[in-house]
Amino acid sequence: MPVSVTSTSRRQFLKQSATGAGLLILPSGIVSGKDSPNNKLNLALIGCWGRATAHYGHAARENVVALCDVDTEHIAIAAKKFPGAKPYTDWRKCLEQKDLDGIICCTTDHTHAHVATWAMNRGLHVYCEKPLANTVEEAQVARATYLRNRGKLATQMGIQRHAKNNFKVVRELIKAGEIGELQEVSAWGNRRLPKPGYLPAKGTPPKNLHYDLWLGPSAMHPYNPGYFEAEGPGNNCLCWNMYWDFGSGQVGDMGSHTMDLAWNALDADLPTSAVASGDAFNPDVTPVKLETHFQIPANDWRPEIKLSWYQGGAVPDSPYARNSHIGHGAMFVGSKGTIIADFGSHAVIPKGTPEEARISRKGARGGYDFQGQWLEACKGGPEPDCNFDYSGKLIETMLLGLVAYRTGEKLEYRNGKVTNSEQGQQLLAKAYREGWPLVG
Repeated sequence: MPVSVTSTSRRQFLKQSATGAGLLILPSGIVSGKDSPNNKLNLALIGCWGRATAHYGHAARENVVALCDVDTEHIAIAAKKFPGAKPYTDWRKCLEQKDLDGIICCTTDHTHAHVATWAMNRGLHVYCEKPLANTVEEAQVARATYLRNRGKLATQMGIQRHAKNNFKVVRELIKAGEIGELQEVSAWGNRRLPKPGYLPAKGTPPKNLHYDLWLGPSAMHPYNPGYFEAEGPGNNCLCWNMYWDFGSGQVGDMGSHTMDLAWNALDADLPTSAVASGDAFNPDVTPVKLETHFQIPANDWRPEIKLSWYQGGAVPDSPYARNSHIGHGAMFVGSKGTIIADFGSHAVIPKGTPEEARISRKGARGGYDFQGQWLEACKGGPEPDCNFDYSGKLIETMLLGLVAYRTGEKLEYRNGKVTNSEQGQQLLAKAYREGWPLVG
């Protein structure tokens, strides 16, 4: 006898049936999964230009039903690709659209944690460009929100270089004992973007730009076109991410990518201490030159180790000057040798190798579809590699280094709190403008 399902019980029936079939009920009410005939997601693209253009191809596989950007010209560009999507200039209103299943967040850095947390609180899957957060507290809140929803929501931070096979190969070499017991790890980046301070008031925002919405939770700063004079999509962040209220400088920018080389190999938990030094403190602008050192607790396959980040001319000590030309890389020092790597290649250097010996690096070709991995997870596939647990701890660590830099102290860190510095504990968080709470 056929089963009768009334309209009032349909959703519960679908949930039970989908669970039995290994499928997933999405917020829009569709049944999805790898084997589902209705497996397209309803997505919102929040931030439609800049880095967002790199997501157009993947998003086009799904149903893009909402476009949000503070610049209406950017919405118009995206609308040519996604003509049926509803436009918004305020992401808070966009997240209230009832048929959404997930979002791709490509907004300014100082809104990432807000957008991601608000979206997860509405049951939405989230792909968020790096960095996930601008303060330690933001990283903690985003990660905790994800962990409460683990198994129900798919998340991924946009450190897409992680998909390169070299990340996997370096990790396997270290875990296999190729350089013996791991003792110390460093990552570095050479980008330098010096800025004197916040830009002075200049002109008025064009009609297409909702400047107040661009500021969002940030403190008020006068409009200056210099914040928006990027040379093409993908470079716009370089106009503003060095300022404390808008970004975290190279710590959150290339630091997110390059520290991932190290973090991926460590199975690391949060550090127990952090100390940092660098350029003289500027209350407007993050440092160009910086070095930070963390103590990472032991786990079941390695001892406690020192993990370091260097940027803007600061570099780790290395006996192998021939590798000094690597702009962004990582070095793993073990009891039997050293591995030096960049995003696409690596060199294994046995202990005792003379400096004059030629040090060649091997490439590791191939990789996987990083954005596609998140889309598959939204439909019931495996958890993404850079979910907000993994990436949340990575960026929390990096941002703790900035707190240590600002205090000038070695900070002791336990259970998400600085235990030996009142100033350090206060700097884990920041205040937001009224109407822009972190959790909403």
